Amino acid sequence: MTKLSILNKLYKFWALEQVAYSVRVFIALTVAMLVCWWQGELLRVVPSFLGIIACALAETDDSWQGRIKAVIVTLICFSITSVSVVLLYPYPWFFALGLAVASFALTLLGVIGSRYSSIGMATLILSIYTMISVSQHIEMNSPDIWLDIIILIVGASWYGLLSIIWSFLFVHQPVQYALFKLFNELGNYLKLKAILIEPIRKLGVEQQRLLLAQQNSKVVAALNLAKETIFNRMKGNMHSPQVSHYLKLYFIAQDIHERASSSHYSYDALSEAFFHSDILFRCYHLLDFQGRACQSLAKAIRLKEPFVYKANNKFLNDLQKSFFFLKQQASNNWRLLSLVAALTNNLADLEKKLVNAMNPDALTDEQDNSLFDREIHTFKGAYLCVKQNLSFTSLVFRHALRLAIALTVGYGVMQWLNPQYGFWILLTTVFVCRPSYGATRARLGQRMLGTIIGVIGGWALISLFPNAVIESVIAIITGVLFFAYRVDKYTVSTAFITIMVLCCFNQIGNSVFTTISPRLLDTFIGCVIAGLAIFLILPDWQGRRLNKVLANTLSANSKYLKEIMHQYQVGKQDNLDYRITRRNAHNADAALSSTLASMLLEPEYFRKDADAGSRFLVVSHTILSYLSALGAHRVALTDNNIIYDLLEKTTIAIIQALDEIADDLSQFKTVIQYNPAEQSLLQELEQLPDKMAEEVKLVFTELALIIKQVMRIRILAAKLQHQPIGPQAVTTE
Repeated sequence: MTKLSILNKLYKFWALEQVAYSVRVFIALTVAMLVCWWQGELLRVVPSFLGIIACALAETDDSWQGRIKAVIVTLICFSITSVSVVLLYPYPWFFALGLAVASFALTLLGVIGSRYSSIGMATLILSIYTMISVSQHIEMNSPDIWLDIIILIVGASWYGLLSIIWSFLFVHQPVQYALFKLFNELGNYLKLKAILIEPIRKLGVEQQRLLLAQQNSKVVAALNLAKETIFNRMKGNMHSPQVSHYLKLYFIAQDIHERASSSHYSYDALSEAFFHSDILFRCYHLLDFQGRACQSLAKAIRLKEPFVYKANNKFLNDLQKSFFFLKQQASNNWRLLSLVAALTNNLADLEKKLVNAMNPDALTDEQDNSLFDREIHTFKGAYLCVKQNLSFTSLVFRHALRLAIALTVGYGVMQWLNPQYGFWILLTTVFVCRPSYGATRARLGQRMLGTIIGVIGGWALISLFPNAVIESVIAIITGVLFFAYRVDKYTVSTAFITIMVLCCFNQIGNSVFTTISPRLLDTFIGCVIAGLAIFLILPDWQGRRLNKVLANTLSANSKYLKEIMHQYQVGKQDNLDYRITRRNAHNADAALSSTLASMLLEPEYFRKDADAGSRFLVVSHTILSYLSALGAHRVALTDNNIIYDLLEKTTIAIIQALDEIADDLSQFKTVIQYNPAEQSLLQELEQLPDKMAEEVKLVFTELALIIKQVMRIRILAAKLQHQPIGPQAVTTE
């Protein structure tokens, strides 16, 4: 293997997302371990490691300036919490009260933003870490409790300093990771969409549409992450060429997503009409090729290599020739043929976006490049946000109250059973008790299995290598691996952190053999407490809030349609208002997909409407795809009063229908199953003459398709409300 190939492999390894995070943790833990060895203070390894881990858990993406502010807030919270734990620990009743209040307040901080949610959770974890240090001193009758607390904060400060320096040196690294994830998910979406277009008579079309809707939620999450990551670099640095480069790539991704999520007609109907033609096969191959190109772009961004798009003009030229041949046949499918023309044009425009991605810096800055700032920056704004969430209707409030009660119960059990080792009960409760039942249920098994694996692995390693130096190396490596796997593989990360803890405690004189049993027992008790808490204390069953999630989806689609149709009057404008409305519609669609995924993990009684909800997701995503098609082809229509009158009447009717159904669902009112005005309007649209401008014909076709889906929505809403379906409604399904 040549030196160049080795360097290339190392660079590819460095470009992996979790590597940078793991390297920071490795440096922090190694330096802490070496300092403790150099000073001959092995007893200080545990508090320094715990401080580093807590600060690493509080870390969120930010610029180096924002990271300084976040570290300062984190250290202030850590210091106040550590001092409070030391002062209250000798007084169990006061400590229980303080633990309940602190856990409630710190969890409620999450409503302000993801940064404060991470800081609040990390502070809560650090309070338990402080209990570990205090209990160790009580067990050994050591007077140096405050010294350990100082070392805990020093460890956190050391990691905070390291993260600030890292953010300064590698300021754009998180942006590359975010854009890599975005284009990779877009590629998956395009390939799934290509399968849906492929004109093969097959079963499971609804299942394919459901998979597409679920993949869309991943794309939306990646878009949101990329937007926030880029926005953090824009603050005070808007004119940076590198930031501008990444921002243009982000806007290209937005345009690709809008065009990829577009549907111009029912693909089943197109397949039936053009079954003996090759045109849809050519659409399939081109879209699949573009999906693979998106993933090649993702790889190029991650490795910081130039993206070379070998635009397959053959695919596009053959597609256009195939369409020209169909047009020459003078078939009776003129209306469908015009929709295939729109699909072909859409794919051609998508091809241009990929070509532009080769050199995004060459694109002009004509469009509105501003991004919407969702963060709260003032104390007044934070106060109002927290105040609005002081209600049992707030999911964060309910979780904060649930966690406070669970930790208080856990502390009581700890005092009753094993006050010296019982903090593992609290630690397990914090990590396992999630806001939703489904997430908590998944964590229960993962935490228990990971602990068992970690205990067995830790016992085996310490037995095989009873050497302090080797154990120190094992502790560092497993600590790094905990952070490398904690997001995607929780069972594995739990096993690694268990091994690290056993190695650390073994070094300070607590034999691994005396730690194993309490660790397993306390983990089991913590899992039981977390499971009972999520089941009994203000449970957030997704089935009970499904109506409101569905209503929010329809309401967001209504606003999106209104914004789109406004641009058909004034012309295409990719301004901030339009992009926010479009993103809100996709966010609502993704929230519905996430809600249904959580429902499937709940007890059978609470997921009885999951099947109807999944059908609702397919239909609502279909509406969104028709809206995306309207958005992708935005153009100012010619001044024709007849067209405008019909267009306005149709748009108002759809918006009113979506808002009416949304209002009925959110208020648990009976949804009207059949609206004769919608049927009449649909017939009027379907009887429009073919001799119309192509762009006008496309708009009315898409609106007619949306009306059909609205009629299906009415039936599905009635089924969710367990209404008997009337005969007229059945005919529209």
